[in-house]
Amino acid sequence: MISPELAARIRRLHFAEHWKVGTICSELGVHHDTVRRALALERVSGTGVKSVRPTLLDAYKDFIQATLEAHPRLTAMRLFHMVKARGYVGGPLQVRRYVRTVRPTSRAEAFLRRSTLLGEEAQVDWGHFGTLSVGNTRRPLCCFVMVLGHSRALYARFFLDMTLESFLRGHVLAFQALGGVPRALLYDNLKSVVLERAGDAIRFHPRLLELAGHYHFAPKPCAPYRGNEKGKVERTIRYLRDSFFAARTFSGVDDLNAQAARWAAEVAHARQLPGDVTGRTVATALEEERPRLLPLPAHPFPTDVVRPVASGKTPYVRFDSNDYSIPHTLVKKPLTLVASETRVRVLDGSQEVASHPRCFEKGRTLEQPGHLAALADAKARAHELRGRDLLRASCQQAEGFLAALAQRDVSLSHHTAQLLKLLTLHGARALDEALAEALRKGAVSAPAVAHLLEQRARRQRQPPPLTVVLPDDPRIAASRTRPHSLADYDRLLNKDSADDDSTR
Repeated sequence: MISPELAARIRRLHFAEHWKVGTICSELGVHHDTVRRALALERVSGTGVKSVRPTLLDAYKDFIQATLEAHPRLTAMRLFHMVKARGYVGGPLQVRRYVRTVRPTSRAEAFLRRSTLLGEEAQVDWGHFGTLSVGNTRRPLCCFVMVLGHSRALYARFFLDMTLESFLRGHVLAFQALGGVPRALLYDNLKSVVLERAGDAIRFHPRLLELAGHYHFAPKPCAPYRGNEKGKVERTIRYLRDSFFAARTFSGVDDLNAQAARWAAEVAHARQLPGDVTGRTVATALEEERPRLLPLPAHPFPTDVVRPVASGKTPYVRFDSNDYSIPHTLVKKPLTLVASETRVRVLDGSQEVASHPRCFEKGRTLEQPGHLAALADAKARAHELRGRDLLRASCQQAEGFLAALAQRDVSLSHHTAQLLKLLTLHGARALDEALAEALRKGAVSAPAVAHLLEQRARRQRQPPPLTVVLPDDPRIAASRTRPHSLADYDRLLNKDSADDDSTR
C-alpha cells in the first residue's frame, strides 16, 4: 500500500512540477508501478465522493467475478486470455490488479482424525534417501515402508531401485516381519498400484491384484492430491529419516537393512504409542493387533523378475546393464531369466542352465568357468576340423592319408597340426607328392612325410624352408590361409640370372 504522504508527494511532483515518471522513481527510490498507482488515484471532491473513471475492463468485471466464484484458483493470465477472446483490448496488468481485489480468499481446510480398528488397515509408500555407490555405479537408495494403522508398528526395507518386483518383495517381507496381513492397504497413486484412474474408476496393476489375491487384502488408493489420507506413513518416513538415517554410516544396503531392523525393534517399537494416554508402547499395541491380522498363507508370493531373453552371437544374456554367461549351445535360443535379490538364473524350459550371483554394478560381465571351458573345447575341435578340411582341399592324397592315420592308435589332431606346418613350408604340390609316396611305402605318419620332403629338397638342391615367426596374437595364430605357388618368383630369379650371364 502507498502511504497518503508518498502519494501526495508523487502527485505534486508530476502534476505541479511536471516531473516525468522515471525522474520521480529515481528521486524517491520507488518502482514505476508505485508511481503509476499514485498518479491513477482520483482527486477527492469537496463532497467526499470519488469520481470513477471508466476503463476497458468494466464490461468484463462481472464475467471475471462469476468465473472466480466457480474456479477460485484460476490464474489472472488465464482470465486475461478468456476476456481477450471475448473482445477485451486492454493489457494483462489491469486484469491482474482487478483479480487481486475480487479473488475469493482461501479458507484453511479442516480434516477428520482417522481412527483404525485392530488389524484393519496399513499404509504403504516409498521414501527416497539419495544414492548409494555400488562399485563403479551410483544406485538410487529407496526405502519401502509399511505402517499398521492401529499399532503404528512399522516395517522398513531399503532397495537399490523402485521396480515392481522390489515393491512386491517389500510387501512379502513386511507381512512376514509383522506376523500377519492387514485387511486393507492404503496407497498413493503409484504406477506399481494404479495403471489408470478416472474418478473412482481404477484399473489396478495386474501383479498387485495377484499379490492381493494371494494374501487376501484389499488395495485402496487414496484420492489424488490427498496425501493427508496416508499421513501415518508420511510421518513415519520423516521419523525414519530423522531418527534412523541421519548421520548413519553403513557398508552397504545389507548392512543398512540389518541396522534398520534393529532400530525398529529397539527404538521405533519401544517408543510410546502416538496419541495414547495410557503409556502403551508400539510393541505392546502390535501384540494386541497381531491376532486380528489375517494369517499368512502357506507359501510366500513369488517376487522374482521373470522375463524372456535371448543372446546374440556371443553366449551372454543381458540383464540390468550386465552380461551373464550361458552355455554356447544355447546361443540365439529363447530362454527365461529369473532374477532375485541375490541370484540370476537362466532356464531352458524348466531346466536351469546357468546361475550367477546378481551384480548391482553396471557394465560388468559375469561368467561361469564351465561355460568358457566348453566353448574353448568346441572352438579347438572346430579348429582341428578346419585343419583337416584345409588338407583335403589342398592335397588330393590327404583324404586317404587321414583315413589311414585314423586306423592307427595315434593322435589325429597332432599329426594334422604337423601336416599343416609342412603345407605352409613346402607348398601343396610337394606335400601331395610326399603323401602319395608315404602311402605307397606304408609310412603313414607326419614325421615320415617330413622326412620324404627333406629328401626331395636335398635332391633338388632347394634351400631349406624358413619358419615364419608370427606374433602371439591368438587371432593371427588361429587364422588359416591357402598357400600359393612360388614358381613365378623362381622364374623371375632364373631370368635375372640369365640376363647377368648375357651381359658378361
